[in-house]
Amino acid sequence: MSDTFNFEAAMKRLAEIATLLEKDDLSLDNAIALFDEGLQLSKQCQNRLTQYETTVKELVQKHQGE
Repeated sequence: MSDTFNFEAAMKRLAEIATLLEKDDLSLDNAIALFDEGLQLSKQCQNRLTQYETTVKELVQKHQGE
């Protein structure tokens, strides 16, 4: 797992982006840029959640055998 990616910070930024996109005062260019950033963050978060899920499954299997 990458040490530079912070799941909690990414989720916070996604919430900020959602709030900004709900406002009507963004230019279309800014809205598109924020939407793109949100999609990228969402993908990174999903990838990290998949990694966490794999790790948890491995830990459970490891400790069931003890």
